[in-house]
Amino acid sequence: MTLRGRLTAAFLTVVLGPVLLGAFFVGTTLATVDQRRSAERLELAVGAVRTSVDALCQQLRAAADAVALSGADPVGRAGAATQVVGRGLAAAVLVTDVAGRTAYTTPGAPERPWLDCAGTRRLDGPVRALTAEVELRDRAGAVLGRVAAAQLVDPGFVARLAAVTGVEVTLLTGDAGIGQTTEASGARDEVLAAAAPVGDDRITGTGDGRYVRRAGPAPGQPLPLLLSVPGDQSPGLHAALVAAVLLAGLLAVLAAARLARVTTRPLAELAHAVERVARGDLTARVPVRSSDEIGRLAGTFNRMTRETQSYVAALTRSRDQMRGHLAVLGDTLASTHDLDRILRVILHSAIAATGARTGTVLLVEEDGVLVGRCATGPDGDDVPEPAALRVPVGSGVVGTVAATGEPRRGRVEPGDGPPGGADGRTYVAVPFAAPGATADVPWRSAPPGEAAPGTLGVLVLYDRLGADGFDDHDLVTLRTFAGHAAVAVENVRVHEEAQRLSLTDPLTGLWNYRYLRESIRREVERASRFGRMLSVLALDLDLFKKVNDTYGHAVGDAVLVEFARRVRGEIREVDLAFRQGGEEFVLLLPETDARGAAIVAERLGAVVRDGPFEAESHSGVPAAAPVRIAVTVSVGIAVYPDHGSTAQQVLDAADDALYAAKAAGRDTYRVAPVPVRPTAEEITVRAAAVPPEDGMPRAGAGGGARHAADGGASSGPHPPRQSRGR
Repeated sequence: MTLRGRLTAAFLTVVLGPVLLGAFFVGTTLATVDQRRSAERLELAVGAVRTSVDALCQQLRAAADAVALSGADPVGRAGAATQVVGRGLAAAVLVTDVAGRTAYTTPGAPERPWLDCAGTRRLDGPVRALTAEVELRDRAGAVLGRVAAAQLVDPGFVARLAAVTGVEVTLLTGDAGIGQTTEASGARDEVLAAAAPVGDDRITGTGDGRYVRRAGPAPGQPLPLLLSVPGDQSPGLHAALVAAVLLAGLLAVLAAARLARVTTRPLAELAHAVERVARGDLTARVPVRSSDEIGRLAGTFNRMTRETQSYVAALTRSRDQMRGHLAVLGDTLASTHDLDRILRVILHSAIAATGARTGTVLLVEEDGVLVGRCATGPDGDDVPEPAALRVPVGSGVVGTVAATGEPRRGRVEPGDGPPGGADGRTYVAVPFAAPGATADVPWRSAPPGEAAPGTLGVLVLYDRLGADGFDDHDLVTLRTFAGHAAVAVENVRVHEEAQRLSLTDPLTGLWNYRYLRESIRREVERASRFGRMLSVLALDLDLFKKVNDTYGHAVGDAVLVEFARRVRGEIREVDLAFRQGGEEFVLLLPETDARGAAIVAERLGAVVRDGPFEAESHSGVPAAAPVRIAVTVSVGIAVYPDHGSTAQQVLDAADDALYAAKAAGRDTYRVAPVPVRPTAEEITVRAAAVPPEDGMPRAGAGGGARHAADGGASSGPHPPRQSRGR
């Protein structure tokens, strides 16, 4: 529906609504008043009927008493009855004996049965007469019979009742038919039909505007009568009301159409201008035709389009800048796993997007402290040492944000340190959580000193340039960049975890065979560069197949896990432990000669031999009785460069020594024999000048007595050491 149609409909609703309601109210009020007046007339008529019938019954009773008091002589009673009828006190007199047999009746008596004034019993047929009865007694008081005086109920009687009451009267028969009536012939059926379903005290209306009420039978008025009265309402009243409503509706439609046309013309011009603006034409203007509300609306629209032109230009510049930052952010996220570089790009992008002066990114460490990972100064340069910024979780604004997981913005109160350690008057701090974490929806606080669940860090910005403070839009923007920071941190951690899992044994947690190949090459290169020794220990659990066959592989896996734990407890932080496969393990001991390696082998043998391994049985042994398994280990030792000049040669020598320990009875160690080398003239060659044919670094001459901690780059990835110092 158009605006003009809606305005027309609204005007018609406002105008015609009260008119229709008024017409309805007037019609309803007139009908109610008419009904009440008719009800009052019928109520008075009912009273008059009861009074008339009651007077008639009293007259008949007096006539019957006069006949009964005339004496026991039948001739005297007959004379008294004749006098009563002759005076018009009754239409007939009937005398009956004790048995109910007729003793005397006046001539011309109506047909029986008669309706007794004292009862409410309806006759089966039409009412012929109304009667009053008294007892006939002798002088001694003995009952001789009964005397009944009757009055004929005929059209004349009903007409007299209608004249007394002022309404139309209808006498009903026993089968609810019409006996006598003063109603017009055309209204009888409607009156009878309207009165059929109602009770004595209810009033109902007919289709032709009459009101009907029952009157009796009741004590004192035994006649079944219907009283009806015509309504006082004019028949043409409703037609006049309808005509008035139609005329008012026509005038309202004409007025509404005119008003809608005048109102919608400037609005149509405004809509056309808005459509042009929607298509991108910000030069559209609306003519101001008046000073009313629509004229002010047109002027406001013209000012809005001018302001919008300037806003669009500013947004276009801001969009271009944002695209550039997002392009840099996307390239950084896609091309590197350098977390510090990614966080720096995110921080600079957030500062550019919000117009902040400085900012900081802090990450939650395991000790419950927020540590700065990147920060910018007032001039936009990176802070050299952001890690010096340390904020305990729960302390200050930034610590509270990390503890509650709820972003905050505001002003730095006097006397409070700047949030996040940077100078600023206003701030906005947003936490960022791992993707899928529930740390921020809904907000819920963590235990004291701990970050909210899933929270990885906090992104803080200070002092928005050109504004008194940060608003909700800046908060939403910063949450977007905090989400990028969370994804970056999580991706880097997932990458590191995937790299670690690719180099570790999933059962024991030791380094796997792949990392063994990389590590032994790196350690041989290091030992060659600095002139150090490297000991390689090959370990094998003795008769381990028997453990699997006897107790099952689950128990065997538990023994391997416990063996790995004991090995880690007996080696240094710089030593490396590997699971080569099955029950075979390898240890790399940097800067350790054969004597030191033998000491380690003895200690490993003792810690395995002296402490039986306990594990839950999976082969029928009750769970309350864990299995105690005695295990021993054989160790083969080889030292670089004594037993080989390459990583593979040293590893093979340690493996040969392991077989020698097995042959010597197991539960012992053997050092590989030093191979006999042909006498040759020593030529000084700089280390690693020419790569060997197998691609592995060889031991080189020289290197001095510098300690391994003095330098030397490693080849390949070098995850953190797994063992703890002994």
